[in-house]
Amino acid sequence: MMVAAHFDRQKDLIASGRARVGVIGLGYVGLPLAVTAAKAGFRVTGFDIDVSKIAELDAGRSYIDAVSGDDLIAIADRFDWTTDFAVLADADVIVICVPTPLTRQREPDLSFVDKTARIIAKHLKPGALVVLESTTWPGTTREVLTPALEISGLKSGVDFFVGFSPEREDPGNTRYATKTIPKVFAGDGDRAGILMEAFYSAVVDETVRVSDTATAEAVKITENVFRAVNIALVNELKLIYDAMGIDVWEVVQAAATKPFGYMPFYPGPGLGGHCIPIDPFYLTWRAREFDVPTRFIELAGEINTAMPRHVIDRLRAVLDVATGRGLNGADILLVGVAYKKNVSDMRESPAMRLMQLLEEAGARVQFLDPHVPEIPPMREYGQFKARRAIAPEAVSEAGFDAVLIATDHDATDYGALLALGCPVVDTRNAIEGRGLLMQYVTKA
Repeated sequence: MMVAAHFDRQKDLIASGRARVGVIGLGYVGLPLAVTAAKAGFRVTGFDIDVSKIAELDAGRSYIDAVSGDDLIAIADRFDWTTDFAVLADADVIVICVPTPLTRQREPDLSFVDKTARIIAKHLKPGALVVLESTTWPGTTREVLTPALEISGLKSGVDFFVGFSPEREDPGNTRYATKTIPKVFAGDGDRAGILMEAFYSAVVDETVRVSDTATAEAVKITENVFRAVNIALVNELKLIYDAMGIDVWEVVQAAATKPFGYMPFYPGPGLGGHCIPIDPFYLTWRAREFDVPTRFIELAGEINTAMPRHVIDRLRAVLDVATGRGLNGADILLVGVAYKKNVSDMRESPAMRLMQLLEEAGARVQFLDPHVPEIPPMREYGQFKARRAIAPEAVSEAGFDAVLIATDHDATDYGALLALGCPVVDTRNAIEGRGLLMQYVTKA
């Protein structure tokens, strides 16, 4: 009877919009989700340990491109935020959106998930629905999250309910947002699945229920392995075609005119973002437990990880011809440090690896990025914290020996870069792709 009572009460709270929602982790995933849930009519509390985020929200400012100050104003009566996790005791639905990085040994680091679950366990309300959205290996919800929550003395499927729904955010995508991206989900058990469907159906436009949480976890891993492998393929093709004197960008663009059987992927200076450089390693790690080799995925990781060195080698060769002295002592302008165009997101940006390699080679590096005025704190590359971008008006007077384009923001003035008259190494086809004269430009 207790299970039915908890389930019926929770279902009614969600269906009526009276459920209190807690979102833990107010980053690129959590903040848009919290705002979207509040817009759907739920009373939402956001939780984060980063006091700087709380201070920004207190000031009415959003630090995420996908959320505007106007969005915060529109839901001011339904959305609040705090660092006090004791407030979780009021939450009927708790969504976990914390990082799942890799260790230095390229193994999954679930410490944020485990710590968060143990905090929730201290305040868990009977009947609550707890959802993990952080990307992880198949089996995490049952094997890591649920046992940590059951430290509370409550039992999953009896006293509370658990589910998994992978985040699918795409920073900078103007076509799809949290509300319009189809939401894959699964509950641990049928009742949990029904509650998950009730909640997400009220928040987003389309839901996709799968059979269990491990399957839902595998969906996200599969999406990002697909992208990582195909990016590695086109990066390898780039190296092959370069040796043959063939432009890989022209090849891909022509191949993309085929209306079936082909999907274009483009080369670059390395992988960036919160998913693609990390998620495949979660699957390879998990597969080892089942004695299943993942040679294809691991080879893709090796190719993508090697791309920054290829770019630096190309830049060094260009400077050898142009100046006769390579990178040592050269002044380099690194254009674009965000991991993708038209966003400020720095997570796993290959530009940071490029900057590191350049300085290790003796170059002096300044960067230009219309979306990143200052490099934020990062888990790696702490030596670059608080380094500020050069002002666009100062570029022409700085006397650079070469320009390296790592991210092709639309707001960058590429004509002004060409006007510098120094070699330009373009890893994104930014110059030719905008119809500009390819003077001084080498693709990499």
